[in-house]
Amino acid sequence: MAEAAAEKAARPATAWRSYGAKRRSTRALRLRTSAALVALTVLAVLVVPPLVQLDQQAVDLAAKLQPPSVRHPFGTDDVGRDLLLRCVYGLRVSLLVGVAAALTATVVGTAVGAAAGALGGWVDRGVMRVVDAFSSVPHLLLGIFIVAMFRPGVWPVVVSVALTHWLSTARIVRAEVLSLRSRPHIDAAVSGGASRWRVTVRHLLPGVLPQAALAAVLMVPHAMWHESALSFLGLGLPTHMASLGNLIQSARGSLLAGQWWPTLFPGLFIIVPTLAIAGLAGAWRERINPRRRSELML
Repeated sequence: MAEAAAEKAARPATAWRSYGAKRRSTRALRLRTSAALVALTVLAVLVVPPLVQLDQQAVDLAAKLQPPSVRHPFGTDDVGRDLLLRCVYGLRVSLLVGVAAALTATVVGTAVGAAAGALGGWVDRGVMRVVDAFSSVPHLLLGIFIVAMFRPGVWPVVVSVALTHWLSTARIVRAEVLSLRSRPHIDAAVSGGASRWRVTVRHLLPGVLPQAALAAVLMVPHAMWHESALSFLGLGLPTHMASLGNLIQSARGSLLAGQWWPTLFPGLFIIVPTLAIAGLAGAWRERINPRRRSELML
């Protein structure tokens, strides 16, 4: 009887450990898959254009809307251009816009959030009311309003995405600064006569940099989707530029006619890299946030 009771009591613990090991194995597989896809994305952007000796803007009406083949692995578009090369160039542009917009938004959000958290008082309240006001407007609607004031191009899209995505970073950095201000070493620095500027630069900003860097990485996929949406609406990059949003927008007529490849492959070039980057960022978030990591390991 005693042995049976002990075995019965040990069974839930064994099942729990097995479940935890399965979760860790799944998380490790997700991390390796995300890393491999990100590496493949970077490799494609760097290697494919020099290797494929084709002009991505070359028009060949005799080869228009050809299905995937050995010569054209992704097929051709409605004017005979190679879709593989067009997708790679479009991915390059989307990554450029995503990284530039994420870095700009992170710098702005970190500065605003750190200032609000460090100064406190009426400055904190005023800044957060501004953040709340901007947050109440849909990002895409505000982005359309911003890009409409400029000629189509890369940098107007970067500015539009950056000015609509710094808000979340400002909230995160402010919350982290408020948490750090209650730490004993901050009280010791203030008691020792350190100025508010010195405390912010030497102690608060280094403490929020990991969270700000994580916010920047998480913002890259969002910025890529935002750029693709603006280009799809005809308000982002010029129509002659190989943008993933432009490729999908120009392929709508082909899709209605039964040609699926001009829409499928640019869509995959948006979905797969953004999910891979988000997967890596999620793994990073688990590492720098022990509480979240412990919850996910259960």
